[in-house]
Amino acid sequence: MLASLAAGLGLGLSLIVAIGAQNLFVLRQGLRREHVVVVAAVCAASDAALIALGVSGLGLVLQAVPWLIVVVRWAGALFLAGYGLLAARRAWRPTGDGLVVRPGGADGVATRAGATATRTRLTPVLLTCLALTWLNPHVYLDTVFLLGSVASTHGDARWIFAAGAMSASVLWFFGLALGARYLSRWLATPRAWRILDGAIAVVMIALAVSLVLPG
Repeated sequence: MLASLAAGLGLGLSLIVAIGAQNLFVLRQGLRREHVVVVAAVCAASDAALIALGVSGLGLVLQAVPWLIVVVRWAGALFLAGYGLLAARRAWRPTGDGLVVRPGGADGVATRAGATATRTRLTPVLLTCLALTWLNPHVYLDTVFLLGSVASTHGDARWIFAAGAMSASVLWFFGLALGARYLSRWLATPRAWRILDGAIAVVMIALAVSLVLPG
């Protein structure tokens, strides 16, 4: 049982700890101090649902309707391209956002300069978070197909394996979102946010292109 739990945890972390659209969004929300716990919870819950679907055998059903993955791929590409262009616009025409860190350095409490004027409402944040998760075809390949297939090799312990993989998502997303505070000292200026948004734009658009290019 412990071996299956550890295997699920290890494989889950190996799949999720990578630079991608979802992780960059969680990191940015953590740095902005906006709806951090909710965003992390939505990402972890979404992963748990997808892992459960994969372990329950839904991956076999999806293989029978390959056109569904094509639809998700194009929808995801369009969304990522749009999100990347918005990030590029923020980098090119900054709003002046920065972080104001109260005494205590990176361990202190940080808030964005001008946060009262530009704080994002919860609804669009949640919709963006859900779109970045459920419109990413790689999520289905990793969680539904790959994790589901590996879990099946654990026989009666497959749900223990799944619990390990779900735990990996919880640890990673909450660690990333809440641990972003330690990067506050490097993001205390509008210029730093322009660089971050520029990097986000490059990654998002590159991911969008990779989804639609053959091979």
